[in-house]
Amino acid sequence: IVCGVSPYVPHRFHFVNQSKTWTEAQSYCRQTYTDLATINNMDEMKKVNKTLIDNGGHFVWIGLNRGDTGRWQWSLGGGNFDGDSYRNWSSGEPSNHGGIEFCVAMYKETGERYVFINETKTWCEAQSYCREHHTDLPSVRNQTENQKIWSVLKTGERIWIGLFNDSWEWSDQSSSSFRYWLPRQPDTNDKCAAASVKDQSQWHDVNCNIGFPFICYEELVLIQKKLSWAEALRYCRENHVDLVSVHSEEIQLWVEDLAQKASTDHVWLGLRHTCTQGFWFWTSGFTVCYQNWAPGNGAEGEHCEPVVRTGAVQARGDQQWVSLPENQTLNFICIKYEG
Repeated sequence: IVCGVSPYVPHRFHFVNQSKTWTEAQSYCRQTYTDLATINNMDEMKKVNKTLIDNGGHFVWIGLNRGDTGRWQWSLGGGNFDGDSYRNWSSGEPSNHGGIEFCVAMYKETGERYVFINETKTWCEAQSYCREHHTDLPSVRNQTENQKIWSVLKTGERIWIGLFNDSWEWSDQSSSSFRYWLPRQPDTNDKCAAASVKDQSQWHDVNCNIGFPFICYEELVLIQKKLSWAEALRYCRENHVDLVSVHSEEIQLWVEDLAQKASTDHVWLGLRHTCTQGFWFWTSGFTVCYQNWAPGNGAEGEHCEPVVRTGAVQARGDQQWVSLPENQTLNFICIKYEG
């Protein structure tokens, strides 16, 4: 076994304690939030597990359902995996010998990124071990990483990597390849996936027409229009919910990821300075506790003439917050529902 690591951008999940079929739950999530939950990695899975423990119940719908065509994908997941197309198949592979080969092994000292585990396990057992003790089975994004893994090997035998084949798809059409099946699941031809509270939120394939509670996720959306701060606020409130409030490092990471796709150098946040009382506040009503100001920005005594100051995040570079006149025209980030 070889285990690897990867960064991620988080989702925000919402438990809905209403009994619905998978299709009904999907419709509800799409109308009220964004979609049924897509889970990208173990960090997000741990959040889901905590949510389910706090809310009780048995099975809970997630956004995974069975498609018609299998494809090769990486155990580590992540939704937008850089290098997902890299493959280094041996001649004649993949062969699917006997119609039952759905996992990948690699032929052949310890590095910082990869750890060789000299224990014999099935692919699923190896995946569980890596997730418990490290991060996951390794994803191989390019020839350089392929060589790094090769250098870690201490055996001439085959070792498991994180590549597998299945036909399961996410409701939001995400490319996330993360899976968290209970051992020996899926075990039927049922076409929908549910997380089991009593099994530490590991997944079962379940009849789609049974009524269960479910988990939706929310998302932020980058609007690539160039509007003033007030126009951006109006747009978000008319078409979504509000300009985004960044009151934690987790949301800051999320905002940074979106802001990199902006067509302007800065991106509006829901951050505004009040001259009458001399402080910064979020339009959502949150006070500014978490802060990520660039040097020289965010002073309590902002100059209010001739234009009120509002907050934006740098689209690139350090991606810190800056104070700008509200009449500048920038891209902006909306939150799509009440959180």
